[in-house]
Amino acid sequence: MAQAQVTRALCICTTLEEFDQVHGLAMQYPNFWASVGVHPDNEDVMEPSLQDLVSRGSMDKVVAIGETGLDYYRLGERTLADMEWQRERFRTHIRAARAIAKPLVIHTRSASGDTLDILRAEGENGSAGSAGGVFHCFTETKEVAKAALDLGFYISFSGIVTFKSAQDIRDVAAMVPMDRMLIETDSPYLAPVPFRGKTNNPSYVPHVAKQLALVKDCSVESIAQATSENFLKLFKLKIS
Repeated sequence: MAQAQVTRALCICTTLEEFDQVHGLAMQYPNFWASVGVHPDNEDVMEPSLQDLVSRGSMDKVVAIGETGLDYYRLGERTLADMEWQRERFRTHIRAARAIAKPLVIHTRSASGDTLDILRAEGENGSAGSAGGVFHCFTETKEVAKAALDLGFYISFSGIVTFKSAQDIRDVAAMVPMDRMLIETDSPYLAPVPFRGKTNNPSYVPHVAKQLALVKDCSVESIAQATSENFLKLFKLKIS
């Protein structure tokens, strides 16, 4: 990370079973932080209660609630009505985030309408009391990005933005303001070009920044400075 000039990272929790390991990483390194949450795709895992999330979310170096959200991509023979358990899990995460004033890390796939509707219904509109957060690894449309921005959320881009087939994501990046943009790995997945297909890691993030600099017609240093400042602001961190 240091050699690639990546100075800090958020370690994402996707099950309560793995929280201690994720939190342990954050406690071990001064430039790592952790989230707590249960990914919408994860079934047959410990279901988080509001208190589970609030208590872990209040621990030292836990700065976000998530990864949470909705994923209807692999419905199979199930209907949208069958996914109410996922929507209720999402509501629990939102309520926990609002209770302890920690931002949400949002995953949405083939479910943007319901994702936005639930956020609005739970009071997430950018006003006082909103948890806010980030739509991570963004793969949705300009319209969804605008709606998320209007609700006060940030938009985070992964290695997908470097893929030849991802012009639509580059078009979204072009319209997202610099002060609302983040960059990420979504490790171990989605390594950017020229490492596509390999296991992703934080040292590859500069390639995402390089692509965004081309999209924004600015320097890589400008992207690095903006996304670093946005990270500190969103997760309420003070770095001496």
